[in-house]
Amino acid sequence: MSAQPQPAEKSLAVRAIEAQGARLIRAMNHVGGITQMTLRAFRSLFTTRFEARSFLYQLEQMGVKSFGIAAATAIFVGIVMAIQFAFSLERFGARDSVGRIVGLSEARELAPSLTALVVGSRIGAGIAAELGSMAVTEQIDAIRALGADPVKKLVVPRMLAGILMMPMLTVFALVLGIGSAALVCNLTFGIAIPFFVTTALDSIWVEDFLSGIGKTPFFGFLIAVLGCHFGMTTRGGTEGVGRSTTTSVVVVAISILVADAVLTQIFMSFMSR
Repeated sequence: MSAQPQPAEKSLAVRAIEAQGARLIRAMNHVGGITQMTLRAFRSLFTTRFEARSFLYQLEQMGVKSFGIAAATAIFVGIVMAIQFAFSLERFGARDSVGRIVGLSEARELAPSLTALVVGSRIGAGIAAELGSMAVTEQIDAIRALGADPVKKLVVPRMLAGILMMPMLTVFALVLGIGSAALVCNLTFGIAIPFFVTTALDSIWVEDFLSGIGKTPFFGFLIAVLGCHFGMTTRGGTEGVGRSTTTSVVVVAISILVADAVLTQIFMSFMSR
């Protein structure tokens, strides 16, 4: 006779299925909430008065105060890239091609994606913590009670600031990345800085630059919207604020990587025509 499954085994399997189902339902609820908030934000752009003062404040908070971390990331990534490629290409007698490879990789991928990942984690966590604190202290409910729209006052300025500032931060990171790579190659391997910069710029076509910079508004949009969503849906006091902040950082990073893969495929398919 075949052995019958034990009730405990059935209970464990059922609990596992129920847990996965609950996670899927929560994920779908988040997707629905983010979609609704995004539609309301875009509708507010054309139906209500623009919050210019709040927008300028968010430009400073999300953009100007992120230049430091964007600069540090770009400089050290450029240094590491230059050293790695210079040592590798020197084996094949192609060390003069370091500038071309660094310039192309920075323009297409490294400057946009790494800047978005590092800056996005900072911005997303900040937005989630700020709006989460407002949610648990019922400040968002107070805005609704006064007849104002929280999406218009809180989401729209951050969304527009993210869309505008990410391309600017990426260009800034691209310049610093190539500059730091040129400097370290000059000091370590004796490659002249003008030669390095000239070969790097010669390798970057307009399509390469646009394919990299064209992804950044989408990154900025994702960072702002996801941070706002997890912040405004915070529940459970200070513990909930910490949980929302952590979740926003993880989701923002994964969303940027997924969007980077999708957008790269789209841009490259257009460039190959």
